[in-house]
Amino acid sequence: MNLEKVIFGAFVILACTLNFGFFVGEIDNPQHHHQLELAGTVFVNLIAMILKFGDRTHIGAVHLATSIVAVLQLIAAALVWMWATRVAGMPTEGEVMATVVSLAGGALVANFISVALLIGETMRRTR
Repeated sequence: MNLEKVIFGAFVILACTLNFGFFVGEIDNPQHHHQLELAGTVFVNLIAMILKFGDRTHIGAVHLATSIVAVLQLIAAALVWMWATRVAGMPTEGEVMATVVSLAGGALVANFISVALLIGETMRRTR
């Protein structure tokens, strides 16, 4: 068993599951989407992205691309949330929360693609 592959796979899957946990719920209800969960999702996705830098294969490049997309979307979601609530003084509910959750949903799609690539790569290596 390769410990590097285990850690890599664990962070890819953890990034996806944390993102899913933040995304699930009523889109405009802030009680269903906690800001610390979003922060944790950003942090784990950043770690997953860093772990993908070492792979020089084509599939590694696609893995890195999916991580870059997910991190950009999650950072955008966090910035929208911070700007709307701290700078603009808008309430967290309604369109602000819907925008944050929609951006996190885009990152979730990128995470799903990354997990699918991981599964496909694993299946290919076992044959």
